[in-house]
Amino acid sequence: MKPEILIVDDAAAVAHAAAADFARHCRRSVAEHSACSVALAGGSTPAGMYALLATNAALRDAVPWEHLHFFWGDERHVPPDHPDSNYRMAHEALLSRVPVAENRVHRIAGENPDAQRAAEDYEQTLRAYFALPAGVFPRLDLVLLGLGSDGHTASLFPATPALAEGERLVVANPVARLHADRITLTVPVLNHAARVVFVVSGRGKAAALQAVLEGAHLPERYPAQLIAPVSGSLAWIVDRDAAHLLGGQSAA
Repeated sequence: MKPEILIVDDAAAVAHAAAADFARHCRRSVAEHSACSVALAGGSTPAGMYALLATNAALRDAVPWEHLHFFWGDERHVPPDHPDSNYRMAHEALLSRVPVAENRVHRIAGENPDAQRAAEDYEQTLRAYFALPAGVFPRLDLVLLGLGSDGHTASLFPATPALAEGERLVVANPVARLHADRITLTVPVLNHAARVVFVVSGRGKAAALQAVLEGAHLPERYPAQLIAPVSGSLAWIVDRDAAHLLGGQSAA
């Protein structure tokens, strides 16, 4: 299925469009099966969207918060109160400001000294929530992703072992240039989602965005090219700065 590409004016417009899409899809999922499972992204662009969902009354009231369950696409190998924690960012920008029960927030335990154990534990969290038999991937209702200037998404970095993982749900991914492990959902989990939405802003992302959407298929170099839902929808919500190298796209 061809991805949807929405180009808007600036980062604020990206946040608003992504928040509106979030509310719309959550309502649809709840109407269909009385729940909505969301995997949140880290990064500055999603943070703007989260803050808007928390502070814009119309958007906040459009979300059926009591039916949502929150997961994470990836996490840094740090405690939840660390400045780099994706959980901390989402909690401060959104989750602490909307009516979501604690038992509906399923964070990755990045404080575990053993990153692989943290990944294994989070895989069990997913398997328990979705009641998955062996060999079956979960179907998250909505996955939010960002895009790095190097073409990575979640913590699927170029030329790292996680790119080839085809069976596990969550892995600890060593990223040599960061001298760190990251804990990330795997490509098959992301590709089994009902909807995946990339939110991207800034000229610093333009070259990567063009390469991912219009360049040769080089997923070892641009891992975001691996994201192609098998039976769901894929959308890119980007601003003019990020999209300025794309050919043949019209702004919203």
